Amino acid sequence: MTGDDPRIGCGQAFLLFDLPGGVVSCAAMKSCNRCSRQSPEEANFCPQCGAPLDESGRSETASVDQSSAASSQDEERLWRLFIGPNADRYLETFKKFASSGGPRFALSWNWPAFLYISFLWFLYRKMYLHAFVYAVGPMVSAYLTGDMSAGLIWGIMAGVTGNYLYYWHCREHIERIKKIGGLSPADREVALKEAGGVQPYVIWVGVALYILFFISLAKMAQEGAPDRDGRPVKQVEFTRVKVSERRSQ
Repeated sequence: MTGDDPRIGCGQAFLLFDLPGGVVSCAAMKSCNRCSRQSPEEANFCPQCGAPLDESGRSETASVDQSSAASSQDEERLWRLFIGPNADRYLETFKKFASSGGPRFALSWNWPAFLYISFLWFLYRKMYLHAFVYAVGPMVSAYLTGDMSAGLIWGIMAGVTGNYLYYWHCREHIERIKKIGGLSPADREVALKEAGGVQPYVIWVGVALYILFFISLAKMAQEGAPDRDGRPVKQVEFTRVKVSERRSQ
């Protein structure tokens, strides 16, 4: 300090004097990165060399923001590779489950899981355990209750929970692949595509099942609804007519 400098150092602050009045306050100061001149905390530029005093802070903040944005883009790219078709739609839906700071169920609707024979949609997305549950569940429910509409209930359940179940499926597999050591970026992409994506052949299986279903409906419409013994009504009526004709002869 010079003899006429009204500042005396006190740690990270300086005693400010109102010469010749005495001490006014002990104010926080900051140092210029270019010339090391101390300036008041509220100053934006160095009074000695004119350099911006907050330049380093802004640079560090920008660097952190850029690093965070790059990490977020890389993570989204991994999810896109794993999801495959319709990644945009699913990523937009997945935001509902992670918006509150952690995985949490939120109401959503998945039309393919509801309309496209639920277990086939799970199989299409390589969710094999769920596909098994939704294949066996409706049949067991219909057998135990005697109500063929049980399949509709399972379809509604798949429509409501399908997106959330698929979110967890993606999350668990992506994290598992990221933890595998020694994988190059190219190998990681291959692993994500193999574990995720879809199985196109399932679409044709579904088409075939729907064709068989409509053929069965058409046949039932021709023969009529079954009676108590499970025989078509039209067949029973035809048998009765034949019996009556024989008796009349």
